[in-house]
Amino acid sequence: MASETLLARISDYANRPNPYPLYAELREAGPVVRQADGSCLIGTYHEVAALLHDPRMSAEPRSRTDSSSEETRRPPFLRLDDPEHHRLRTLTMRPFGPPHTPGRIDAMRGEIAHITAELIDALRDREQFDVVDDFAYPLPITVICRLMGVPREDEALFQGWTDVIVASADIGPEEDTTERDKAGLQARQEMGGYLVNLAEQRRGRPTGDMLSDLINEPDPALRLTVEELAETTILLFIAGHETTVNLITNGVLTLLRRPDELDRLRREPDLLPRAVEELLRYEPPVHMRERIPLADIDVAGTTIPKGTSVILALASGSRDPKRFHEPDRFDPTRPDNEHFGFGSGIHLCYGAPLARIEAETALGALLPHLGTARLVQDPPPYRQNAMLRGPRHLPIRL
Repeated sequence: MASETLLARISDYANRPNPYPLYAELREAGPVVRQADGSCLIGTYHEVAALLHDPRMSAEPRSRTDSSSEETRRPPFLRLDDPEHHRLRTLTMRPFGPPHTPGRIDAMRGEIAHITAELIDALRDREQFDVVDDFAYPLPITVICRLMGVPREDEALFQGWTDVIVASADIGPEEDTTERDKAGLQARQEMGGYLVNLAEQRRGRPTGDMLSDLINEPDPALRLTVEELAETTILLFIAGHETTVNLITNGVLTLLRRPDELDRLRREPDLLPRAVEELLRYEPPVHMRERIPLADIDVAGTTIPKGTSVILALASGSRDPKRFHEPDRFDPTRPDNEHFGFGSGIHLCYGAPLARIEAETALGALLPHLGTARLVQDPPPYRQNAMLRGPRHLPIRL
C-alpha cells in the first residue's frame, strides 16, 4: 500500500525540501509502481531514458489523445508529438541561429554578464539578501525580456504571469484544480495577447529581437499562426525562466551546504561548467514529466495500458545507483554525467542552452561573495510545485 501512495507523498509539500528518500523508495519498488489514482510512477534511469525516447509515449495531454474530449485549446509544442512538435520546434529555433548552435543565445553572453553585474552591484552593501527575489528571479526574466524585445518598463508584468502559469502546470494526484487551471488559462491569455500585440507592432519594421524575427519570417509557409506565436513565446518565457531560477537557487543552496566544494570552485572557476552539469543531476530544476502511451506498452515485464498517465520521475533517475557512482554525492568533476536535468529525447528542454549560460555566469559572479555567506534558514521555504522544484526564498547573511 505504501508504494501506491508514492506520488501523493512526493507531491506533499512537507516532502518538498527532500524528496530523495522517496525516490529511493520508488526505485526499490519499481521499475513500474502503480498508484492509487490509476497512474504509473517510474523512477529508474534506464526505464525513464527508454520511455523518453519511445515514439509510442505521447507528450500530449490526455484531453488531446482522447477523441471524446471537447478540449480545443492547442498546447505548446513541448506538449505535442511529432510531426507537429518537430515542425513548430524547428521554426521557433530558426531565430536563435544556425542549426544545432546557440547562435543568438551565445551572442548574449556579454548582455547576461552585464545584467548579472548590475544585480550583484545592487547587493554589495547588504548584510542579508534573498537569493531568489534579489538575484535568481530577476536575472532570467530580464534576460528573456531583452531576448524577446520586451520594453524594460513592462518586464515586471512577466513575473506575475509566469508564477501563475507554472503553478497551473504542476503534477500530482487527481484533485480539484479548477481555480488553479482557470487562473493559469487567464495568465496565458494575457501574456500571449501582450506578446502577439508586441510582435504585430514590428511586422514590416524589424527591430532585431526574437519577436521581430518570428513575425517577419520571409517564407509564408513557415510563419507561425497567431495562436502558435502566442503559445510558443509563452513557452520560451517559461522554459527560459523557471528552470534557471531553480538551477541558480539550488546551486547556491548546494554550495553553501558544502563549503569544501564552494572553496574548490572559488579556487578553480574553470570547473563551473561541469559543476552546473552536476547540479542539473544532483538538484535538478525539473523533477517529473507526464507521458501517455498510445498503445499497450511493456516496461520491464509490466504492461502499461494505452491511455494511462505515466509519471516519469526524472530526478529519481538522475540519482539511480545503477547508473551513477555514489549518486547522492555532489561531485563537480563527475565524468559521464548524462543526467535528466533538462529531460531527454525530442522534448529536451527548449531553454536549456540559455539556462546553462545564465547559471554559469550567475554562480561565477556570486562565488567571490559566498565565502563568508551563511544560510539564514535551512531548509528554506520551497515553492508549491513538485514538478519544477526549487526554494521560494533563500535568505543568506554575509
